[in-house]
Amino acid sequence: MAGIVWLLLLAFSSLITLSGAEDFVPPQYNVSLDLPPDQRWEPVLKQYNSTYLRETMYYLFDMSIPKWAHVVILPITDIDLFLLAKEPYASEILGIAKTLGVHPGDVLGLNLVYEATAYCTSIIAQDEKGNLYHGRNLDYNFADILRNLTVDLNFIKGGQIVYTGTTFIGYVGLWTGQSPHIFTVSGDAREQDGKWWENAIYAFLKRSSPVSWLIRDTLNNAKDFQSAVLHLSVTPIIAETYYIMAGTQPKEGVVITRNRNGPADIWPLDPLYGEWFHVETNYDHWTNPPPTDDRRTPAIKAMNATGQANITLDSLYKVLSVTPVLNQ
Repeated sequence: MAGIVWLLLLAFSSLITLSGAEDFVPPQYNVSLDLPPDQRWEPVLKQYNSTYLRETMYYLFDMSIPKWAHVVILPITDIDLFLLAKEPYASEILGIAKTLGVHPGDVLGLNLVYEATAYCTSIIAQDEKGNLYHGRNLDYNFADILRNLTVDLNFIKGGQIVYTGTTFIGYVGLWTGQSPHIFTVSGDAREQDGKWWENAIYAFLKRSSPVSWLIRDTLNNAKDFQSAVLHLSVTPIIAETYYIMAGTQPKEGVVITRNRNGPADIWPLDPLYGEWFHVETNYDHWTNPPPTDDRRTPAIKAMNATGQANITLDSLYKVLSVTPVLNQ
């Protein structure tokens, strides 16, 4: 029987190093979707020192967010956060801000920081029996900080897991997630033009969805692989991105290259014609990656060397651990 294997390798820049440091396993918590949105994150946040979380948030601001963007966000959230953010995210942000004792605009700004800096490698593959594999490296700067904020989450409703994901404390979106027995999804940043903040703020003011919020919406609502692909392909978003997906049936694998208003390209697996795997980094698959950041070529070489007959959870992990696929 065909199935799906989900592998997550967290590689926050130098988080896993060649010097022999141990792999980091994030803690796991439950988020109850039965609770009101403004209360959902409090049990998780209470596991952390609020002073540390506040100091970390402001440090990330200084390192990542343009001052003009912060100036734009704060007064709008003072008027009405719901003008910018849809539910349940607006209420979740308000709840996080209340628990941490910070301005809601700061929590919203923190969420946009994570949207702007997701540089990753995702691989989907199908073995000779029709099983699907999906793995990813999640590369960020400020590795030492983010390893302490990384969590695996089970989103629970009625005592059942609706979906799971990996994220950071204070961040309501997901770049990595799984809807049990339906599909997996990861997101990789696409924009490289240096105007991310200008473009994203403009799109956000038009109430387009942050990239990671759309992943969470899709995990929550999609009933099958095809409806998930459609939702991730056509829903307006604030920034260009890549959505990489795998389902539970043979050939249910696809890389969606997104513009803000729709798909630029949809690239499905086609094992009968030799395309049993796809590698997506942060560049369009029909173009050559820059020599200064070519993670794609080593990954493709490693996948071809592994071969479809030998692709397993362990062998995919090894591919994702190859330098520079594991971005040091």
